[in-house]
Amino acid sequence: MIVCMANSILSPLGMTTAENYAAVKAGRSALRLYEGLWDLPEPFVASLMDREKVEDAFAAWADNRKYTFFEKMIILSAKKALEQTDIDPTSDKVLFILSTTKGNVFLLDERETGFPQERVLLGAAARQMTEFFHNPNTPIVVSNACISGVCAQIEAMRNLENGCFDYVVVVGCDVQSAFIVSGFQSFKALSTEPCKPFDANRTGLNLGDAAATIIYTKKDKVNENEWVACRGAIRNDANHISGPSRTGEGSYRALKVALGEVKPEQIAFINAHGTATLYNDEMESVAIERAGLSQVTVNGLKGYYGHTMGAAGVLETILSMCAVDDNNILATKGYETMGVTHPLVLSNQNQPTSKRAFIKLLSGFGGCNAALLMAKGGEPC
Repeated sequence: MIVCMANSILSPLGMTTAENYAAVKAGRSALRLYEGLWDLPEPFVASLMDREKVEDAFAAWADNRKYTFFEKMIILSAKKALEQTDIDPTSDKVLFILSTTKGNVFLLDERETGFPQERVLLGAAARQMTEFFHNPNTPIVVSNACISGVCAQIEAMRNLENGCFDYVVVVGCDVQSAFIVSGFQSFKALSTEPCKPFDANRTGLNLGDAAATIIYTKKDKVNENEWVACRGAIRNDANHISGPSRTGEGSYRALKVALGEVKPEQIAFINAHGTATLYNDEMESVAIERAGLSQVTVNGLKGYYGHTMGAAGVLETILSMCAVDDNNILATKGYETMGVTHPLVLSNQNQPTSKRAFIKLLSGFGGCNAALLMAKGGEPC
């Protein structure tokens, strides 16, 4: 069984997993309106890190001048997770996987100096992390639009199942910049108010900074409190460069594979992508109904963090594990009125649960979709 050993979250809501879960459970959101930031002409709502806090935390371990802000985030997150284990990161039996969509893309700005241009390449940024930990292996970079964080976890599962490594450190991270925000603004996807997943009055998505890490290993037996990654699936419906399939085909197929023989009544909730865009939310509702899961509670966490892109799949998996540990289904912040044609079981209030499994669901540009079944104690897998 593929088991989660440790995790960490760095976000505007906290510098640890515990701080982040407590904030979300209390209903706090890091989303704020920004006007004039990065000289952008249009205001936007986002969840952005306190950079000074990150700089101070990183300075305790390494030279701040050697690394970009993005690199500091991935190193800090990985280090905080590794400190919860006795893993030797210098071992050739440890693999690092980086999930990101944009990495150091801010370096394309000609005003940015002090770092070689090659660091804009995702592989070059990932090597900064492995070199920091003196890890001898070439890191794997997963950059598959919004589903990167679940894809990276599935890649970790494959490497462990094949016996290639003893431990896999999965780090998901993206940090916002003028390049990213202006890109989303160009096709009118951003909202100027906090997002409202699945709500009838949703007006678009928000973006966010975050880094999150999960460390996986393989075990023959697990105890009842250990989290197991049961099954994952990636399916591409190739519908459109940015628009999701109206029939939810890829998402439906990914859900069916991840679910396997598990019955819907055994699932505590589906943690959906829930970007609060018109077509994504609708597509997910179609896919969930087609998969026979319309009576399973659905929640979305974008109302707390915005869309954290390459970090989303890792961040939201960790928070979902914390919620089940707490016998809790986290509220979908921003949701009030059903806004999809295939009704889902949604709530803007926390709900109790005694079930021990959940599905993490993501979708992204290019028609890519991914689903992952997680079960506490390995039941039901």
